Amino acid sequence: MMINEKKFIRSVPHAFRGVVELIKSENNFRIHLLAVLVVTITGFWIDFSEAEWLAVIIIMGGVLAFEALNTAIEAVVDLVSPDFHPLAKKAKDVAAGAVLLFVIFALIAAVVILWNHFGKNPT
Repeated sequence: MMINEKKFIRSVPHAFRGVVELIKSENNFRIHLLAVLVVTITGFWIDFSEAEWLAVIIIMGGVLAFEALNTAIEAVVDLVSPDFHPLAKKAKDVAAGAVLLFVIFALIAAVVILWNHFGKNPT
């Protein structure tokens, strides 16, 4: 299958506009960006290993991506079901729950990484 480079290049600005829209309009996304900043500063401060950086980068990207997908799902649900409907509520709640699950496991990973730096064998 051939990649259409021109189509891809034309799509990139739309994706950047989506990220800008997230930053401008979604409070939870801005909170997650703040967490990314704190984690990045902490990583440099306590000198994350290469493996820790790789894990943290994947986790941070995952949290931001899940939040973006949650926002997209909520927008589509609001578009197709402007009035209350139990299935619309379920879709929005489950999408938000996916973000929450990812964040919970991100926090668990953070505890493991920090425990290795400050807990059982501080060096």
